Amino acid sequence: MSSAVGALWSHRNSLRILVKRDLAVKYQQSVLGYLWSLIEPLGMGAIYFFVFGVLYAGDTTRHLGEAGASYPLFLITGIFAWAWTSSALSEATNALTGQSRLITTMNVPRQVFPIGRVTGRFAEYVAGLPILAAIAAVYAAHGRIHPGWSLLALPLAVLVQAILLIGMSLLLSALNVLMRDVERIMRLIIRVLFYATPIIYPLSLVRESDLPRWLKVAYELNPLVGIFQLQHAIWYPDEFPDARLLLTTVGGSLVVLAAGWWAFRRLEPAVLKEL
Repeated sequence: MSSAVGALWSHRNSLRILVKRDLAVKYQQSVLGYLWSLIEPLGMGAIYFFVFGVLYAGDTTRHLGEAGASYPLFLITGIFAWAWTSSALSEATNALTGQSRLITTMNVPRQVFPIGRVTGRFAEYVAGLPILAAIAAVYAAHGRIHPGWSLLALPLAVLVQAILLIGMSLLLSALNVLMRDVERIMRLIIRVLFYATPIIYPLSLVRESDLPRWLKVAYELNPLVGIFQLQHAIWYPDEFPDARLLLTTVGGSLVVLAAGWWAFRRLEPAVLKEL
């Protein structure tokens, strides 16, 4: 794996070119261009705020604790991070099937193609950070949030999320070449993951619920749970995951990366034959 990482690093310029090409193609005939990467999550945030911040404001505020006074910031923080996750997984699934000609002609590590999809969606996530910072500045000026050392949760959240997404993209991209049903199944799984992850609601809502204990344990084994706790902890220190959840998240993400890399290398000959 270390030699493969070295080969990937030596072809980092190829990765950069692929990312720029994918972004250009994605928005080439769009009037608003890259603004769509901001408009879509902001639109989702407005919808969920209307439902949970207006229609069910009482229940939402009661469970959110200190985030109740700044629910739009809590919501947008989770949705921007989720946009990176869902887009990366959706596009990485067909990263190989949609670029078969390039894959069979370019002399680069094939991992470049699914990793390029994750990197491209990360660029869109970065584009939304100034908006998050602006919203947070407004709430901070009114004394509704008190960011400080918790801002250090951002680089940790990004690093762990990138590790998880790269591992999953490697696995899914290879499997989808051999079994095209993977792309269709992922549409359902991504939707389930959205509601099975504390994005629009706090983790405490699950922990304090009447769900069976085994189901709560299984819920927190999902690395995305700890990742989104880190994302929310940027503005709300009380949301920072405890030691057990943090270790589960980091360890689970590393296991997914190793498994995805191993599976990609093992399936690569069959993938190339199929392409």
